[in-house]
Amino acid sequence: MCGIAGLIVAPDAPPPDPALLEALTRAIAHRGPDGSGHTLVGRVALVHNRLSIIDLVTGDQPLFAGSAALVANGEVYNYRELRQGLPNDRFASNSDCEPPLHLWLRDGADYAKHLRGMYAIAIHERAARTVTLTRDPFGIKPLYVAQTDTCLAFASEAQALLNAGIVPRGVRPAARDELLQLQFTTGAETIFPGIRRVLPGETLVCADGRVLERRHIAALPEGGPETITEEAALARLDRALEESVDLHQRSDVPYGMFLSGGIDSATILTMMARLNSQPVLAFTAGFAHPGAADEREQAATVAKSLGAHHETIEVTEAMVWQHLPEIVACIDDPAADYAIIPTWFLAQRARKDVKVVLSGEGGDEIFGGYGRYRSAMRPWWLGGRVMRARGNFDRVPVLRNYPAAWRDGMEAAEAQASQPGRSRLMAAQAVDMTDWLPNDLLLKMDRCLMAHAVEGRTPFLDPGVAAAAFRLPDALKVHKGMGKWLLRRWLEKHCPAARPFAPKQGFTVPIGQWIGKVGGRLGPLVAAQPGVAEIADPAKVAALFRAANGRRHGFAAWVLLFYALWHRTHVQGLAPAGDVFETLAQC
Repeated sequence: MCGIAGLIVAPDAPPPDPALLEALTRAIAHRGPDGSGHTLVGRVALVHNRLSIIDLVTGDQPLFAGSAALVANGEVYNYRELRQGLPNDRFASNSDCEPPLHLWLRDGADYAKHLRGMYAIAIHERAARTVTLTRDPFGIKPLYVAQTDTCLAFASEAQALLNAGIVPRGVRPAARDELLQLQFTTGAETIFPGIRRVLPGETLVCADGRVLERRHIAALPEGGPETITEEAALARLDRALEESVDLHQRSDVPYGMFLSGGIDSATILTMMARLNSQPVLAFTAGFAHPGAADEREQAATVAKSLGAHHETIEVTEAMVWQHLPEIVACIDDPAADYAIIPTWFLAQRARKDVKVVLSGEGGDEIFGGYGRYRSAMRPWWLGGRVMRARGNFDRVPVLRNYPAAWRDGMEAAEAQASQPGRSRLMAAQAVDMTDWLPNDLLLKMDRCLMAHAVEGRTPFLDPGVAAAAFRLPDALKVHKGMGKWLLRRWLEKHCPAARPFAPKQGFTVPIGQWIGKVGGRLGPLVAAQPGVAEIADPAKVAALFRAANGRRHGFAAWVLLFYALWHRTHVQGLAPAGDVFETLAQC
């Protein structure tokens, strides 16, 4: 896990400026505090900041082989198997990222078909003067590019391209509307004009300051529901989970896991307990607030049943108001997901003991867990409806102009997901895998953990698990009104303490109630922020914050609070200045 960046300069432009490379290095320093390196050859520069996880001694980057150099962010879990498949190659390190470099020398831009892991990789071929940029198929690791008149720049975080002055700060109104209504943004274009995401599974071949070629690897298997019995599916699932968790535990530093009260993380802990001879270290966050979904008690029950060492933290209202500006500041590609709050605090706590944590992200998407999937399965005349048909501000009239086209990106994802043979359920899952997963859940995990130099791993988002689960019959995903049926059946057998058939509780943060308590003070501060004043009526914003105790109004107030803090940092370029009230008071 690291941070990468680089420049591919056009032929008629000056070579890369060392000061610019230094600015890029500083901007991603938090992602790799264990060391830095770079290579500058002709008009191509690669920059790397390292978080040492595998091969602590010889794994510094850039890595070199033949006429090629590589920098990477992430982990290639099948690196040992890849080495065995390259018996005639001589390796200079034990790094998990060196086999991809040798594969690239052998296979060119198709090299990523052999990789199993989470990664953003840049490979410079000095003779051909090309740079190959690759992102893993699930989009677990981020990668951004910016095309200017003089160069093509790339970085692990969009803020690096802004802070280095490569792209001017600004907001695309269409993406802003998506953010307000959806809490995340869709597609390749980010909210920043001129900055694009390398899409999940994309490989870009670049030269002379521009993209020459694009290739793509799909995360999900093709085809519709398969025919398989529950017994056979359970046996196959057990093998896939064991293999994936075993691979995701490969590390030369201590690791643990994030444990909620749900079945996804309970599944990961169950398999980790099977594979580890020592107690697994599990971390859980909770809220001591009336009506909040505090998962600590159920998580403790699961941890005790599996012999895990369980650490808990309590996230308080005071902690949130003190640290929210710096939490939001780390979410440069904005996702107004209030789960960033406990995730940030969990990472802060985990860093005292481990450098790596496994987590249950992707379980709902792979196994069909969300209630919105059950609605999407039904035709419209039986009450079915498309996912995310309503936006956060549809019945909260505080915006100056209604964002009419906010759902265009979702409709594009729906069209892409509706492949021949797929069931309605499979299409709904694929829609979430296109944008919601990489641009909200995984983005949240990456930024909040990397802010504390912790690596997050997601065993459900693995080709073997996807092959075992995505094409299951609908009845093995949704059965008797419950999603994730097969996963529940597996957990019932291997960890009954997890109560796998208990109703899904859903994860909530009591942010609306907290906002409501201080709404009279907080609302005017939010309303006065330039980003919010541009899009919303100040008097209506102040009234919204005073009424934030309700669920709909509370979430809308949270989105505006997030946007005010985010805009201040990433558009105005101002650093957090104390707690949330002190920061917002300094317009």
